[in-house]
Amino acid sequence: MSAPHPHGDHLCMPEDARKRAARRLSIARGHLDSIVRMLEDPEVYCVDVLRQIKAVQGALTGAGEVVLRGHLEAHVATAHQRGDTVEIVEELMEALKYR
Repeated sequence: MSAPHPHGDHLCMPEDARKRAARRLSIARGHLDSIVRMLEDPEVYCVDVLRQIKAVQGALTGAGEVVLRGHLEAHVATAHQRGDTVEIVEELMEALKYR
């Protein structure tokens, strides 16, 4: 994993986490496009649409987990070394609001 890089007053997301999250979001976009096309068909089966919606939700959840893990590994685990444990706890609490 690449080391975090200071960017202003915050740390940047590790490159590998960004790439993995982007890949999962691309998959979600593909599923979402598929759902939109399905809904253009008057003969679409509701259960098929629901299955695709669940796939999008899974891809989004996976992307969120990748980003959170990257944050934990790159920033939270190293907060003590940087001397910013109080700030990182507040930041982590903020990040967990979106889970």
